[in-house]
Amino acid sequence: MNRASATTPWVTRPKPKPEAALRLFCFPYAGGSTVIYRQWPDGLPPDVEVCAVQLPGRGAHLRTPPHTRMGPLVAELGRELRPYFDRPFALFGHSMGAVIAFELARLLRRAGGPAPSHLFVSGRRAPQTTAPPKHTYLLPDDELIEEVRGLNGTPPEVLEHEELMRLMLPMLRADFALIQTYEYVPEPPLDCPVTAFGGAHDEDVGREAIEAWREQTASSFAMQMFDDGHFFLNNLRPQLLQAVSRELHRQRFVRPSQAALSHGQGGEG
Repeated sequence: MNRASATTPWVTRPKPKPEAALRLFCFPYAGGSTVIYRQWPDGLPPDVEVCAVQLPGRGAHLRTPPHTRMGPLVAELGRELRPYFDRPFALFGHSMGAVIAFELARLLRRAGGPAPSHLFVSGRRAPQTTAPPKHTYLLPDDELIEEVRGLNGTPPEVLEHEELMRLMLPMLRADFALIQTYEYVPEPPLDCPVTAFGGAHDEDVGREAIEAWREQTASSFAMQMFDDGHFFLNNLRPQLLQAVSRELHRQRFVRPSQAALSHGQGGEG
């Protein structure tokens, strides 16, 4: 039996499509889970199967200790997801998830394949650019909660729910450690096309930092900025999915979907 047809805590498929032309693996931002991508199949072409990746420390992986370093996580992902690479696939990640997707693509190349057909990076500066160091994962619980509140990605009712936050804090702290201890190591550009998305009002990730992803591919590059902040992924989901759909169709990976392609402007770059 192909493991890709079996149940695994690593992958959630909101709408399984055994005959899909392409699988889109989606990686969450810090503190996120597969819930982020639950509605994505409705906004993508019908021959794309959304495979939301569930990281340890949440959901079906709740009792598994979360990773705090990028290398071991990506190595485990390379092993666990390999059975799903039996057909063309693309990678999408937002914020922390963009780095995970990028490093997974590089790990697969070092291992001799298979390689993604496309890499989508969202809400994250290109890894070779510099940013002020942060060590918020070392903060006391109450200060860490305030840091999360300032990101505007978690509903206030969740932040004010003491029992729920006690459950979430170890995972949040681990995710912050994962991305804040990440160190970029230069390698040759990827061979697959790269599309980078950003929020025009994201105070931490500006346009230049998004455009710098161009340096990470020897293939085609596209960029689109959305009229929103860091969490345009949630606030402008239909527009983002239209952009993803257009790129997949433009690269001839999937057939056009009228619902997904009928609105919006093309990407830049």
